[in-house]
Amino acid sequence: METLFSVIIPAHNEEKYIGKCLRSIKRAEKEVNDRVQIVVVANRCTDRTADVARHYGALVVPNEDRCISSIRNAGVRASNGKIIVTIDADSVMTKCSLAEIKKMLFSGKYIGGGAMPKFDRMSLGIAVSTAYVALNLIPVMIKSGGMLSGTMFWCRRKDFDRIGGFDESLVSLEDMDFARRLKALGKKFGKKYGTLKKSRVITSSRKFDEFGDWYLLKDRKMTKAIFTGRDRKAADKFYYDVR
Repeated sequence: METLFSVIIPAHNEEKYIGKCLRSIKRAEKEVNDRVQIVVVANRCTDRTADVARHYGALVVPNEDRCISSIRNAGVRASNGKIIVTIDADSVMTKCSLAEIKKMLFSGKYIGGGAMPKFDRMSLGIAVSTAYVALNLIPVMIKSGGMLSGTMFWCRRKDFDRIGGFDESLVSLEDMDFARRLKALGKKFGKKYGTLKKSRVITSSRKFDEFGDWYLLKDRKMTKAIFTGRDRKAADKFYYDVR
């Protein structure tokens, strides 16, 4: 049987979280009559992330980069599925996610798309911080022509290749850039950029747990630097040096 789905997971020391993510993919696999490949990009891991991934049958790709775009691209290069799905190691897809992705892509109406996130816990600080981030992203959204969901990207491999994957010159906001370029490609073929309607992605609130629910507002200088997409110091502080 040919591999229809390749699910790409970038992972840096994720042994506490990745098992839950992998189990959610296995549950979603049961809802489709297709082969699903899981690729875990073990980025600079010093814990048991790779062992946990192999336990669930994932292909493990060692990686030493400090750029989330190149980490994701490395996973795609190592995969062989016709449909590419990306999800973070501390996130969980719902059991109907792969089935809904397949239905939308096979309808011929969609070039690909994303999903809406939901934190595994909520507080006033997290709600206000999320609103603050959304407010700062509005100019990017307007420039891109409207709301573009992310969190878990999905598209056909051929279209991933057509847009050149994730832009490795960006150290942040690579997700918004990917969504914008995928939407632009879809427009050329008369297809829409879609958002999963039945499926949500439950994502970890661990950064809030570690730094406090208001930390994005307390360190607005760093947060604004992240929105440039090219501030290496801010990206390291926000993504790569937190655990």
